[in-house]
Amino acid sequence: MLKFEHGGDIKAFAKSIKSKEKDIIDLSSNINFIKPKIKTDFNQLEISAYPTYSKIYKQIAKLYGIKISQMELFNGGSSAIFSLFSQLNLKDCTIYSPAYLEYKKASEIFNYNLHLINRFDNIYDSIKKNSFVIFVNPSTPDGKYYDLDKLFKIWKKANATVLMDESFLDFTNYPSTIKYLKTYKKLYILKSMTKIYSSAGIRIGTLISNKNNIKNLKNKQPAWKLSQFDTNYLSQALKDKSFIKKSININKKNKKYLKKILLNSNLFETIHTSKGNYILAKLKSLKAQEFQEILKSSKIMIRNCSNFDFLDNTYVRIAVKSKKKLSILNDSLNKIIEK
Repeated sequence: MLKFEHGGDIKAFAKSIKSKEKDIIDLSSNINFIKPKIKTDFNQLEISAYPTYSKIYKQIAKLYGIKISQMELFNGGSSAIFSLFSQLNLKDCTIYSPAYLEYKKASEIFNYNLHLINRFDNIYDSIKKNSFVIFVNPSTPDGKYYDLDKLFKIWKKANATVLMDESFLDFTNYPSTIKYLKTYKKLYILKSMTKIYSSAGIRIGTLISNKNNIKNLKNKQPAWKLSQFDTNYLSQALKDKSFIKKSININKKNKKYLKKILLNSNLFETIHTSKGNYILAKLKSLKAQEFQEILKSSKIMIRNCSNFDFLDNTYVRIAVKSKKKLSILNDSLNKIIEK
């Protein structure tokens, strides 16, 4: 695999198996398979004027129970990550890994001294003083949710600047680290809106911190970062008040079904318990790439996790999707067993 390769490249996958994109079952991408109700007619959208953002700021601030002065919007979560890396005047970056690979990429691009902590084995290791700490909660690719009180004590002792990635927290009922903002001045929280709102093509990510940190971020941002299409889509999605609850319930139910499929297949040595909309599993005898090749006959994509730190070539991540698509996966795994 490429060093920073992600899942979800349906176009390339369809081309490789000479299939139509609409026929591909993408279980590699952890984007919500449920979509919010959108009422805007985008053909009628006024795009001749420069965009304004006051409405979407108010909506997101209300959603997370914060003040507008505590947040800044970016052209997607990755843009927020790179912007923060570029603006912090720090030397060391500590990533609790495995983690979203854009963090490692950003650390290398902006010349940080990179330190990785294996959160499976050594999560309470000490860190360098004044580090930029990256923690994803719930984690990716395994979906574990962590109680962070003990870690915050470690980070505070090291005077660390912390970026807490909560991109998948909306799939749970667990509390946010927003509560730590009052007592931890060097805390930033990332909310990637694209995961839960099924909108990877709509690029909006939110960074939350205290008023002074956000003011310093804003001072180095361009006037217009988001398009009218981006903000109008998300604004409409946020009006669907029942969407989050519905997504949590259906994803939880379908994740249980997915786990049952994986357990019954007897192909896996370990199946991780996940709070996200995906499951990390370790294969018994097959390699991840071999497993991917077998699933191609059913036009199924899954995520090879071999380029994540501390994971080898027997790990795969499978996303929670509709029961119909998961049933096709079940049929495909049954064929493997029969062979």
